[in-house]
Amino acid sequence: MRFLDLAATSAAVGATSGRRAKVELLAAALRSLDPAEVPAGAGYLAGELRQRQTGVGWASLRDLPPPAAEPALTVAAVDAAVDEIAAVRGPGSQARRRELLGRLFATATADEQRLLVGLFSGELRQGAQAGLLADAVARAAEVPLAAVRRALLLAGDLREVAVAALSGGAAALAAFGLQVGRPLAPMLAQSAPTVDEALAATGTPAVVDVKLDGIRIQVHRSGQDIAVFTRSLDDITGRLPEVVAAVRALPARELVLDGEAIGLDAAGRPLPFQETSSRAARRTTPSTTGGTAVAPAVLAAAERTGQAVLTPYFFDLLHLDGTDLIDLPGRERWAALAGAVDPSLLVGRMEVDGPEQAGAAFAAAVDAGQEGVVVKDPDAPYDAGRRGSAWVKVKPRHTLDLVVLAVEWGSGRRQGWLSNLHLGARDPRTGEFVMLGKTFKGLSDELLRWQTERFLGLAVEKGDWVVRVRPEQVVEIAFDGVQTSSRYPGGVALRFARVVRYRDDKSAAEADTIDAVRAIHAGRPTG
Repeated sequence: MRFLDLAATSAAVGATSGRRAKVELLAAALRSLDPAEVPAGAGYLAGELRQRQTGVGWASLRDLPPPAAEPALTVAAVDAAVDEIAAVRGPGSQARRRELLGRLFATATADEQRLLVGLFSGELRQGAQAGLLADAVARAAEVPLAAVRRALLLAGDLREVAVAALSGGAAALAAFGLQVGRPLAPMLAQSAPTVDEALAATGTPAVVDVKLDGIRIQVHRSGQDIAVFTRSLDDITGRLPEVVAAVRALPARELVLDGEAIGLDAAGRPLPFQETSSRAARRTTPSTTGGTAVAPAVLAAAERTGQAVLTPYFFDLLHLDGTDLIDLPGRERWAALAGAVDPSLLVGRMEVDGPEQAGAAFAAAVDAGQEGVVVKDPDAPYDAGRRGSAWVKVKPRHTLDLVVLAVEWGSGRRQGWLSNLHLGARDPRTGEFVMLGKTFKGLSDELLRWQTERFLGLAVEKGDWVVRVRPEQVVEIAFDGVQTSSRYPGGVALRFARVVRYRDDKSAAEADTIDAVRAIHAGRPTG
C-alpha cells in the first residue's frame, strides 16, 4: 500500500466528525494493506509507530528537508526506514539517526511528511484512537466487535489483534488468552459523588475496598520470574524490588495480581502521592495503623537495596497456577486471592448490605488518610480495560485528570517559576483539548521547581508571560464544582481548582473528557 494513501486516510479521518464515517474510512484502509503491512499500518492509523522507541525527539523534527514532489514510499518502506532509525546505537549515533531521518523525509511528499511528524512526535490527533480502531478492525475483518475488544484487552497490542482478525477471523481472535508475563489492560472504576449513588450502580450486597492513593500495579509471576507493570502497561520491575520480594515470598507458582504500591509513614499512614511516585517514601516499621501493615519481605528488600519502601497491596487475582480467573464472579476471585496472598498484602475490604455500612467504611478510609473507597459488585467478572458500573469509586471531593495546555510565569515570590496552569479536558470527538480554566493553587516550592523544568522541556512557544506546551502532561485537579462560563470555549469552568498531583502514569489520551465535566455540571455521576 502506498504510504500516501494511508496519509490521505489519516487526514480524512481527522476532517470527519461522525464516528461511523471514521470507522468506514479506517476499515477500508485496513483492507487495503498487504498482510505483511498490517502491524505497521494499523499502528500508523492509530497514531503509533510499531517501534516504541526511535530516539527521534522534537529537536530532530525542526529542520526537515523539502518534501518530495512525487510519492515513492510504501507502508512497508516506511516501517523498514523507522526500524533502521530505531536500531542506531553507539558513537556517532545522533548524526547517523539525523541522516536516516532526513533521507526518509526527503522521500516523502508534504502530506506524507505531516503524517510522519505526527507519528514520530506522538502528536497525531486525527481522532482514530484504539477504541475506534477496534471498531474498524471488526468491520474490516467482518468479525464481532466484542471478539476484537476482548482479544485487544488480553493481548494489549492493537497491531497483533489486527493481524489475527484480518488473517484468521473470529477463530484467531478466540485463541487469545491471558498470558502470564504479558500485561492486560486493568479494569477501571467509574465515579460517583456519594456511596449511596455508588450502591445504586452496583446493587447490594456490595464489597467496599479502601482506595489507596498509590501507583496501580499488575504483578505477574511464573516460577521465580516476576514482572511488575503500571496502569499504562509499562514494565517497572527493576524499580520495585520490594514488590518483587513480597510476591516471590508467596507460595503460588503462577500469579497475576492487581493492586497498588504505596509509600507509608512510620504510623502506617499514606505519604503524599508525589513522594510515592518519586520513590521518596521513608523506610517504615511494621504497623497496623489505618488498616495497613508492611510485610517482612518488603522491609527485607528495602534493607538489602537501600531504596525507599513502596508496599504492595492487592485487591484482585486474575490468574492462579494455570487457571484464568477473569471470567469468574468477584467473590470467587477474591476468595482465591485471600487463599493465595498473605493478609498483610491485601487491601482493606468489607461486605456491606446498605448505605449505612458503606458510609461508615468510607469515613474510616478517609480518616485513615486514604483516598476514598471503591464499591464493587461481587457478582461481576473482571472486565479488563473497561470502566463500567461494577466498580464505582467515591472520593471526598470532585477530581478530574486534565491536561496542561500552557503555563504562566509567576510573579512576586514565584518570580522565575512557571506557575499558573492552563487546564484542558479531552474532547473525544475531535481528539483536541478544551480549556476549563487556570490554577496556581496547591503548588509547593518543590512542585514549582519541577514543573518549571518539565514545561520548559515541553514548550512549543515561549512568551514573556505564557509558555505554550505540547499537551502531554496530565495533572489531577480537585475542585468544588463546575459553573457556566462564557469565557471558555466549552461553556463551563472549574470552581476553586487546585492541584492534587501530577499523573505520570496516565497519557493525555486517558485524560477526563469535556463530557465528564458537563456531567458534573448537570449533577450526573461521571463515568
